Amino acid sequence: MTGRCGGATSSLDLPVYWKVKACRDELRKVPAVRIGELAERAGISTKAIRYYEQIGVLTPPTRTPSGYRDYDHATLGRLAFVRAAQAVGLTLGEIRQLVAFRDRGQTPCEHVAALLQRRAAELEARIAELQQLRGELDRLARRAATLDPKQCPPERVCHVIA
Repeated sequence: MTGRCGGATSSLDLPVYWKVKACRDELRKVPAVRIGELAERAGISTKAIRYYEQIGVLTPPTRTPSGYRDYDHATLGRLAFVRAAQAVGLTLGEIRQLVAFRDRGQTPCEHVAALLQRRAAELEARIAELQQLRGELDRLARRAATLDPKQCPPERVCHVIA
């Protein structure tokens, strides 16, 4: 006799209160991981994972009867996306919006492209500001070379900047 798990079976009289969820082969197909293992695999803290759940970046996982979080392996992919999106400058609020698109069955790629273009424009503006600041710092450094520290009045703290 072949059972639903593909192996030979024999009849067992098990008590009704025993909870048998699935055979081992089925569990291998959809293994769940606990928060510590997920955090280790994703390279982030368990606190960050809980926070992502709280703000809606991650869907709260199913829980075991004892209350442990059981994450599926798709969560690891979602966390990889979160880290990659943060690396290119997207905020958690923006990431939450993108995740919401996907969770509604929509592809967020057009929205991602628009966000990236906006972020690139913001970065260009910031680079211009930083270049201007660099020029000011160079000017102050040249000025500092011409000033005598003994001539610096105490009320001005440092006459190089003031």
